[in-house]
Amino acid sequence: MAGPTTEKSPFGVMLTAMVTPFHADGSLDLDGAQLLATHLVDQLKHDGLVINGTTGESATKTDEEDLAVLRAVLEAVGDRATIIAGVGTNDTAHSVEAARAAAHAGAHGVMAVTPYYNRPPQEGLVRHFHAIADATDLPMITYDIPKRTGTAIELETFLRIAEHPRIVANKDAKGDLEAAQWGMATTDLAWYCGDDVLNLPLLSVGAAGMISVVGHLVGDRLKEMAQALWAGRSQEAVDINASLLPVYTGCFRTQGVILTKAALEMQGLPAGPVRLPLVDATDEQRAMLRADLALGGVRGFTA
Repeated sequence: MAGPTTEKSPFGVMLTAMVTPFHADGSLDLDGAQLLATHLVDQLKHDGLVINGTTGESATKTDEEDLAVLRAVLEAVGDRATIIAGVGTNDTAHSVEAARAAAHAGAHGVMAVTPYYNRPPQEGLVRHFHAIADATDLPMITYDIPKRTGTAIELETFLRIAEHPRIVANKDAKGDLEAAQWGMATTDLAWYCGDDVLNLPLLSVGAAGMISVVGHLVGDRLKEMAQALWAGRSQEAVDINASLLPVYTGCFRTQGVILTKAALEMQGLPAGPVRLPLVDATDEQRAMLRADLALGGVRGFTA
């Protein structure tokens, strides 16, 4: 697997769930995807990228488009970053096939979100995740985000999921610090923060790293924050986190993909429009975002 990894952080410390750049007509911008991936890895010090996740607008892309983006990013940075393919859907058979296709394309790992809309029982979650993990030889991340899926992964379920040798990590966007601590204390899963405003709190109680959205803009500072914390420079980590609060808030005043793409466009980086049912940021939202990012010290933005 490419990218700096450790036993504690099997996919690296700093990963971003990358947007999918589109052309103005809504078609894939594969050159833009390669340019953006290169920027994140080489300029913002990312250890890895998650491709075709929620922030990658996987819900409105075809399987063929997902594979095209994955292959493009692997070609651009796969020799020096860990590339994880989002393969989760609310159809287990579809997810299994997506995992196999990602493995064939050369992905270094897969990530599967809890099935959405169906609201399966916990037994269904165990069988779903195990089926995906059985489909390839790749290491796998589960993704727990009940505010989007309608179903949370319960602790007892995590204990059963973690019995699978290829399920090695969880992306936690549950927003429940107590549940996260129990998960880290009772399983051997590497815990990745998937809720940017909780990056430092989760890192401080044992998280392995971050799978971020604001990493598109401040990945280098997030990585410095983690390194400072683990080196015993806790006040430095607290200060970095405080400086990032306007960025956390600013990128999520509306749906995160919308504002992330707007911010990237302001920086002159590939992004393009979002696909319906999302809608592009309004002028008012862009003005507020610009002010938020300036307050948060993001390069290229001034008050």
